Amino acid sequence: MWRNSAAVNFSSKLLSSSNPNYFHYASAFAFFNSNGVVEPALSPYQRFYCSSAAPSPSPPSESVLKLGFLADKSDAFRPLSSKARDAIQIARYYSRCYWELSKARLSMLVVATSGTGYVLGSGNAVNLAGLVCTCAGTMMVAASANSLNQVFEIKNDAKMRRTRQRPLPSGRITVPHAVTFASSAGLAGTALLASEANMLAAGLAASNLVLYAFVYTPLKQIHPVNTWVGAVVGAIPPLLGWAAASGQISLNGLILPAALYFWQIPHFMALAYLCRDDYAAGGYRMFSLADPSGQRTAAVAFRNCLYLIPLGFIAYDWGVTSGWFCVESSLITLAISAAAFSFYRDRTTQKARKMFYASLLYLPVFMSGLLFHRLSEDQQCLAENPDRIVELSSSSEDLIECGDVYQKKKVRRLTPDPQARAPVAFASIAPFPFLPVPTYVDP
Repeated sequence: MWRNSAAVNFSSKLLSSSNPNYFHYASAFAFFNSNGVVEPALSPYQRFYCSSAAPSPSPPSESVLKLGFLADKSDAFRPLSSKARDAIQIARYYSRCYWELSKARLSMLVVATSGTGYVLGSGNAVNLAGLVCTCAGTMMVAASANSLNQVFEIKNDAKMRRTRQRPLPSGRITVPHAVTFASSAGLAGTALLASEANMLAAGLAASNLVLYAFVYTPLKQIHPVNTWVGAVVGAIPPLLGWAAASGQISLNGLILPAALYFWQIPHFMALAYLCRDDYAAGGYRMFSLADPSGQRTAAVAFRNCLYLIPLGFIAYDWGVTSGWFCVESSLITLAISAAAFSFYRDRTTQKARKMFYASLLYLPVFMSGLLFHRLSEDQQCLAENPDRIVELSSSSEDLIECGDVYQKKKVRRLTPDPQARAPVAFASIAPFPFLPVPTYVDP
């Protein structure tokens, strides 16, 4: 009896002490066992929100009597700041899971290509609100596609050293949770593009999601042609941006998608060569696995680098950019081609890594050059018809002359002419020919 009252008095002193967060600082989720020893429970993520963790055991009744209050109602005694801190930790936890699930850095690269296509297809003025909505919709659709990709490849990712720590293989998030997140993001992104851009852009986004998640993803385990299908998937986002801005698909809008298609081949060939063992462990049928020497892999990469060379001239010839972009594009394409040729001559991991880094540098430089040297519609018209400036100046002079003549005629009509005929004569002749003609009118 005395021990129970002493325990109650001791717990009340702890609660009324100068440090009200004593239990929170010691352990946010700890309890006393029957022996009076403090045992830390699971983390807040594992205890409440992670289905892969076992449920935390409830404290025994004796520990409740020793503390002097119910453990289930202990949260009521915690200050508001500790609850807010727990909420912030949980938000950080799930934000990290969603960041990895959506492959946020890859999705932001997709958004960059889509935004570049939107600016190129905008003509004279860029609609900033439309650009923001297009980028947001593309980000949500890309996040959905990447999340579904990880849902379908959860077993394969668990076998690979590079991907086994992702949210799904590591058990930090459940498959139904990931599917719900992917479905919500995909539907919201497609609806945003349909409402704020046009149905063509929304259709391209939805078709790209299906192509990536339901065609490219299973094809990775079936045939090496998956690399070329993935290149098509990567080439659609800039076309989506162009369609969102202009409402149509034209030849000028195919320059950046073509660059992305040919760029992805050497990029992924270098990556597949560097991660051959990982891809083999995961059960993926990559092109580099059927090429032990790496010669065919390097040849494919070098050939597609050469396909990038004429794109700068095509952009200039079609009036998309100025002539300076042709020079800059040729220089950076020759640089990545040199890295690919070096890998073809000496097929080592070091050369493959250099080509991989060169491909990472190529794309942002190419897109920046397109944006910096792009020509608006007025500049394109002037570039196609340089004599139009003279025509415009001559037409303006003609307008001035016509205005002077009009003013002179107007002055003549207002000044009386002594030899002018009386209006009654015209009125008598024209509308009423049966009336007698006045004597002062010449027959």
